[in-house]
Amino acid sequence: MTQQRQTALLNSLNTLAQRVPPYRPVSSGQLVRVVGLTLEASGCRAPIGSLCEIETTEGSLDAEVVGFNNDLLYLMPVEEIRGVVPGAKVTPKGNQAGLSVGMELLGRVIDGNGLPLDGLGPLHTEQRTTTHAQPINPLARRAISEHLDVGVRAINAMLTVGKGQRMGLFAGSGVGKSVLLGMMTRGTTADVIVVGLVGERGREVKEFIEEILGVEGRKRSVVIAAPADTSPLMRLRACETSTRIAEYFRDQGLNVLLLMDSLTRYAQAQREIALAVGEPPATKGYPPSVFARLPRLVERAGNGGEGQGSITAFYTVLTEGDDQQDPIADASRAILDGHIVLSRSLADSGHYPAIDIEASISRVAPMVISAEHLEATRRVKQMYATYQQNRDLISIGAYSQGSDPRIDNAIRLQPAMNAFLRQRMHEAVSFADAQLMLGQLAAQCKV
Repeated sequence: MTQQRQTALLNSLNTLAQRVPPYRPVSSGQLVRVVGLTLEASGCRAPIGSLCEIETTEGSLDAEVVGFNNDLLYLMPVEEIRGVVPGAKVTPKGNQAGLSVGMELLGRVIDGNGLPLDGLGPLHTEQRTTTHAQPINPLARRAISEHLDVGVRAINAMLTVGKGQRMGLFAGSGVGKSVLLGMMTRGTTADVIVVGLVGERGREVKEFIEEILGVEGRKRSVVIAAPADTSPLMRLRACETSTRIAEYFRDQGLNVLLLMDSLTRYAQAQREIALAVGEPPATKGYPPSVFARLPRLVERAGNGGEGQGSITAFYTVLTEGDDQQDPIADASRAILDGHIVLSRSLADSGHYPAIDIEASISRVAPMVISAEHLEATRRVKQMYATYQQNRDLISIGAYSQGSDPRIDNAIRLQPAMNAFLRQRMHEAVSFADAQLMLGQLAAQCKV
């Protein structure tokens, strides 16, 4: 390199260095304002996502940096705000601590920060991992080619799920979604189950663990709980912690079943944080950041690369007033690989699980089942739809038997179809048995 080129290069580097502001070391600041759920601090610098410690009259309070405006930091407390006074000292703590992972997590109940809630003592894990994993290159993922047995006859037969698939469970309140999740934890052939209970009532958390999940289901499960009375930041973390733990087990070559209840609570927690820091609402009160975070969370599930396992995920989506056009429900359908709709009318009639076969679909089923299985599913679904479309005429006696052979056959097979789609809470039906029973039922359907 000539002397002239060396001089030109040094001049360019000096010019670039002058444009970059010098890094100021992190220092303590003070709390200047509290607005709703948001704390505002001045005099300190910290990156978004890092933690700060706030001195209060009752000890210290951790808060995460969620935004800034010039020299003003917006903080969201991890726990309830107590003992905060004007001018309180705010000290940046750096990035969040790593998450404890390992097989020792099986059978335990933890919170969004990975700390135990079950009273069984501290977690003795030798490994720690970052809270946010690097996304997998979509071209490096293995294709979905195998089915996953979830132990529920209606899903195994009619809505077959593939290993690495992401399904939505759309339901209103009180139609049995938690019971259906519990049935899958007990009946699935997955190696590990990760359950995220986010935004639920505290009573329901204990009820799910002790009664629905049960002793057998808990042995190979990790439960991450953030009840409704926790901060929105903790609810947000619980979903991300659940996904991160599932990613760890997938990286160990295991097949993981991730059950998250619910994706709606995740969106609502992000809405609370975004509105608190001043982000304008866009769609029915939800700011744009909500719809940006949903796919980032969901896309982390799925199959890994060569030598890795899979994450088959079920995300419950609450449809307020059974409105399937709710913005979160609509956005979720677009980013998931299928959806299972639970019907209130079926639940009211005592039909459990209350799966609406007509409104539900598994987009990867044709890739993981045989042509005979797919044909049997089509025949039974068409016969079921024939009865439902003429149900009102049949109920009031307006249909005359013999007018249409298809309707006659649908009426004759209706008890058998209902019995096939129903299942007791503690009953598990294998994929092979469900496929066999579907074939027997399809043979009677003359479509």
